[in-house]
Amino acid sequence: MKKLNLLENLNQVKTRDDFSKFVLDILNDYKNNSSSWENADLASFLEAMAAWADDMDGFYANQGEEIPENIHWKVFAEILCAARMYE
Repeated sequence: MKKLNLLENLNQVKTRDDFSKFVLDILNDYKNNSSSWENADLASFLEAMAAWADDMDGFYANQGEEIPENIHWKVFAEILCAARMYE
């Protein structure tokens, strides 16, 4: 099986369909490469997600990129909350 290039796929995310596909790409990467994941359980994954969101300004500064503006954070929160029960 060809290993996914998540960073390459990440750069292609422009639409809702792209985002949904990317989430599945992350899932497939986990299924096929979980031993390479630092945060391989849900609790540590969500903790890392929160920590990264808190420090994302530093990430973008280190990359020499502008910090994204006008992010609709409520949509991300709704997706995470809905995924707890959505079938």
